[in-house]
Amino acid sequence: MGPHPAVAAIRLAVRRTLTDLAVEAGATFGAPVRAPRTPQSANAQPVPALHGQGGTTTLIGNARRHPSGLPRTPAAPGSPLVLVAVSGGADSMALATATAFEAPKLGLRVGAVTVDHGLQEGSTERARQVADRLRELGLDPVEAIPVLVGRQGGPENAARDARYAALDEAAERHRAVAVLLGHTRDDQAETVLMGLARGSGARSLAGMPAQKGRYRRPLLELDRSATRQACSAQSIPVWDDPHNTDPAYTRSRVRHEVLPVLEKHLGAGVTEALARTARLFRDDADALDQWAALAERDLRTAEGSLDVARLAELPSAVRRRVLRRAALRAGCPAGDLFARHLEAVDSLVTGWRGQGPLHLPGGVEATRRCGTLVFRRQGD
Repeated sequence: MGPHPAVAAIRLAVRRTLTDLAVEAGATFGAPVRAPRTPQSANAQPVPALHGQGGTTTLIGNARRHPSGLPRTPAAPGSPLVLVAVSGGADSMALATATAFEAPKLGLRVGAVTVDHGLQEGSTERARQVADRLRELGLDPVEAIPVLVGRQGGPENAARDARYAALDEAAERHRAVAVLLGHTRDDQAETVLMGLARGSGARSLAGMPAQKGRYRRPLLELDRSATRQACSAQSIPVWDDPHNTDPAYTRSRVRHEVLPVLEKHLGAGVTEALARTARLFRDDADALDQWAALAERDLRTAEGSLDVARLAELPSAVRRRVLRRAALRAGCPAGDLFARHLEAVDSLVTGWRGQGPLHLPGGVEATRRCGTLVFRRQGD
């Protein structure tokens, strides 16, 4: 009898991502270490793969039994490492469990990082419990990392920035080839709706990418309900973050108030349709971003400013991407730079009436000067 359908679907999605990673890593590190064959009684447990030098025996990486009950063979020491970002919720626990099951087959080691934001009472103990569960699943290394959440950009953005900084640091320190995130199709739909509400343009409507730098999101095509079913089927304990139901947070309101209303009045399938919209917008946005990158390179003067006359000749969708790139390069925080800011900067190109400098987020100033557009931090 095979695994539960939700378990099988998640494993398949993870396997596809890990296969790509194994190919990118070169796949030249040999076959997984095999457990030694020793006589066993009918009731004996399979012997985990061991490795040691000088008489010292140590357990390698994932050399434990998976909750499915099937024995696993660990990847060899020194094999490429994949880290999973785990909050303790159903999405990330289902992802970690599937990755622990699939990675050794492809010669990949798998570890995990859980981030303690320190925003709730008992968060440190909860992070420790999550780390212990991950070690029981055979992930190694596993770290619970405390972070200090600032205030810039609001509580949600500040927590996100602190979390990704911790994940980046851990990935660099462990030389991980990738970090897997547990975002699902439901998360993608919520992201698209929030982008619509902000009026942030096609890039925001493109939602979260399946791959960006070291980050991969294997579960973007799966519903959140699948991760809960998978955890339940495998008796994996999960933690429900109370912030996910707190109406003080925008994403929580979208999840529990906005999407249910849309489903009620527009019919089932809204979540899937929003996620499909993200895929379509992403293709267009990627093409326009490539065009803008080439245009910015050609338009930049020796002093680093942008040629206004040539900017004006670009299609508006490309021109505003060039302006965004220039603003980010000057120091604007990406999460605080919205469409209204770019529209104001665009007016310096297409609606010039001698207006003065514009003040952008992050203390960046945009000024038209002698036929060029200059972005600089105030005080520089």
